[in-house]
Amino acid sequence: MSFPRLSSAPRPALAALLALLAAPLSPAPAHSQSVSIGADVVSRYVWRGFDFGESLSVQPALTLGFGGLEVGAWGSYSVSRDGADASENDLWASYTVSAENGASFTLAVTDYYFPAPGAKGFSYSEAHTVELAASVTGPETLPVTLYGGMMVRNDPDNSLYLEASLPIAAIRDADVGLVAGMVAGASDFYGTDGAGVVNLGVSAARDLEVSESFAIPFSVAYIYNPDQDRAYLVMGMSLSP
Repeated sequence: MSFPRLSSAPRPALAALLALLAAPLSPAPAHSQSVSIGADVVSRYVWRGFDFGESLSVQPALTLGFGGLEVGAWGSYSVSRDGADASENDLWASYTVSAENGASFTLAVTDYYFPAPGAKGFSYSEAHTVELAASVTGPETLPVTLYGGMMVRNDPDNSLYLEASLPIAAIRDADVGLVAGMVAGASDFYGTDGAGVVNLGVSAARDLEVSESFAIPFSVAYIYNPDQDRAYLVMGMSLSP
């Protein structure tokens, strides 16, 4: 896991946005194909400021890339039997176009499925919640990422989540980043009574060197959910061939 660095003199946000809109966008070459597999191990599965499972979790992932198009499967499984209700198995697809200055724009759709004990089977449409999302990342001089995702299926509130994230520095070989996210209104899905900030965090990541030829990406994040008044300190590591 790594964050790009900011230049010593980033342009103002408005100028960066105008530069992004003016820059020519182009998808990655269509012939570019890739397959990636891996898994994260996290001390807590905290997603958008909410703890799922209250225990150590393993999160496998499979991603297929076809130029700017990516499709994949992602899951999270608590190692505690008591956390089984928070098991998750998602399917997703995204398409990204990039500008010559390093900026990018992504559209994505995610199908959230929660295979909890006693829950409806995968073939039942009401067992799936679908989110449509878009994100934009600024150029290398200001790599702020703005994200918006709306639940459009099996969520009566059409819950809207908005987030901004920013890589701020590399300090002693650790990449540091900030994130702030909010729910735009009352939501049964997020358990909020109205609009409110749910996700404030700072994270640091670096490689844990096991040998001269092998290192494990390792990260720690401090996350605070003002809406629930809960704070978390989460450790994670990534494994991949």
